[in-house]
Amino acid sequence: MTSTPTTTAAEARVPDATAAGGAGAAVVGTGTLIRFALRRDRVRLPVWILALLLGTLSTANSYQELYGSPEDRANAVETMGSPAGLAMSGPRHYLDAYTSGAMLGHQMLGFTAVLVGLMSVLTVTRHTRAEEETGRAELLRSAVVGRHAHLAAALSVAALANLVLALLLALGLAGLGIEGIDAGGSLLYGAGHAAGLVFAAVAAVTVQLTAHARGATGTALAVIGAAYVLRAAGDSGESGALSWLSPIGWVQRTYVYVDDDWWPLLLCAALAVACAATGFVLSTRRDVGAGLRPEKLGSPVASGALGTPLGFALRLHRGMLVGFGAGLFLMGAMYGSILGQAEDMLKDIDQLQEALDRIGGTGMAEAFASMVMVVIAVVAAVYVVMAALRTRAEETAGRAEPLLATGLSRERWAGSHLAVALGGGTLVLLMAGLGFGIAGAASTGDGVMVPELTGAALAHAPALWVTVGVAAVLFGWFPRASAAAWIVPVYAFVVGYLGQILQFPGWMNNLSPFGHVPSLPAADMNWTPLLVLTLVAAGLVWLGLAGFRRRDLETK
Repeated sequence: MTSTPTTTAAEARVPDATAAGGAGAAVVGTGTLIRFALRRDRVRLPVWILALLLGTLSTANSYQELYGSPEDRANAVETMGSPAGLAMSGPRHYLDAYTSGAMLGHQMLGFTAVLVGLMSVLTVTRHTRAEEETGRAELLRSAVVGRHAHLAAALSVAALANLVLALLLALGLAGLGIEGIDAGGSLLYGAGHAAGLVFAAVAAVTVQLTAHARGATGTALAVIGAAYVLRAAGDSGESGALSWLSPIGWVQRTYVYVDDDWWPLLLCAALAVACAATGFVLSTRRDVGAGLRPEKLGSPVASGALGTPLGFALRLHRGMLVGFGAGLFLMGAMYGSILGQAEDMLKDIDQLQEALDRIGGTGMAEAFASMVMVVIAVVAAVYVVMAALRTRAEETAGRAEPLLATGLSRERWAGSHLAVALGGGTLVLLMAGLGFGIAGAASTGDGVMVPELTGAALAHAPALWVTVGVAAVLFGWFPRASAAAWIVPVYAFVVGYLGQILQFPGWMNNLSPFGHVPSLPAADMNWTPLLVLTLVAAGLVWLGLAGFRRRDLETK
């Protein structure tokens, strides 16, 4: 049952403007809010765009080097033509003319569509629901700002970011001069990231449903995950019908650099317009700060766990922990499903072969599993950084101050959140290892894979704990630089995963805590670095708590 919208003091001037200026008054102030949002995201969005651009361009160059001869491309067709290969890449039609451009559309377009969708969702929720949750939207709407201005501004910023990325990709790819990557196809490849607009519009709907930014973001990300799963299931099947239920599937069916069909993008545009319009309509059916979905009535008596700092922190982190646990389990299962085909898939890729040879092990499956563990550990590190920085979000939102005004000490309050990050990181690694092991055992027919891969995943736990320690130190001593904790997982991925393929110097890997974890299951177990990492993590957490105890609270 939804509440009847009421006219608050914050909205008193808006109806008058509407009566005088018609429907246009609902978007009054949109231009100012767009400029303000771009000012706030002056670092965030350029980093997203540059990362996606450089990642795509470097991948296109690598395809030229790895598959330079017709024989290499024929081997790639044989490898990617398996159901597992199609599930991880795209529709089979790309394989009919597997040039460097077709490889890019086949293997990268679906993956980057997910990342662009993530960027778009975070942008929309940051400038709509998060503004309402903190009370800033109501403050702004007490001035001459229309009811739809915040949502219109957020969608405009997301669309602008997608447009800039599309143009840069089109220009960058066309300028590479790679055979099979022409200007027309490059323009379509850039425009193919229109899936980001669809997911931005989906976020415009989810921010109306719940009163919390985390809930709105989680719901929209679940839609992205469902779209990717439908695409993977459809492309690995015979008919491919399920792929037509996914915006990611529509984008890939442009068959960029093969057929260059533009019409599937019309489906993306239609769905984006429909979802955005729905978001605007739904926003008129609720109050500022409220959601259409009514809050669940809690128990009249709180459980004993909620009366403790750790129990309360666990309740706050529960949704994100469950989401990452389920996601990493599925991610592990996806990689495990192709473990039995690893040797056939990678035997003709010289750079990967060299990287796997450096890892060692008794077989290709074990070496490949060790490389995949780096990716799994990095995703788990994303979770622990988000969990550890929840303390900063609680502080700046003003929710920590009333709690600390009671008898609750700073160490117990911050320590409870860090404890959830430490334990939760270990748990999501366990889930990833189980998914990887169970699917790997089914793929290879070797039941030993379950304990081996689960143990290999858990071996990265001390490196995760160090990541939590770094976030704790930044929060305790340099709170305004807390976001620098993201450097740890980003560096680990670039150096630990890409560095193995591109042969970065060994000392670069040693700068990452993940570089000191044994490459299980290919390598032998070595407890010494894990014990050292655990001690370092403990020292960093203690240091971070000590810094937090000595500084003033900051609120926005």
